[in-house]
Amino acid sequence: MVQPNEPVMKMRTMTRMLALVTALGCLTWWLAAGANRGWTKTSVPVKTVDAITGLESVSYERRFLPGAEFLGGGLLAAGALAGVSFLFRRSGNPLNSSPSNP
Repeated sequence: MVQPNEPVMKMRTMTRMLALVTALGCLTWWLAAGANRGWTKTSVPVKTVDAITGLESVSYERRFLPGAEFLGGGLLAAGALAGVSFLFRRSGNPLNSSPSNP
């Protein structure tokens, strides 16, 4: 027998699972992309040594490193999804409640 509040419980559970997947996905992507604890960088300095003179120079390589704002934004979105799951009210089971007839 299907409970009357079963769709609401499924929606709550699915929203919380989506929040968990969002948080884990964001964290995994941020770690795999370089785990830059500063702001996002689109180019990275690379020190090169001249083979003949031995002098060091800095050249910039174009590379995308997501910063802490990407991690914070993803975790904030996951937290918002988790918060939305609390908007789905859990109602009492009407089959177990008995009317109060004196």
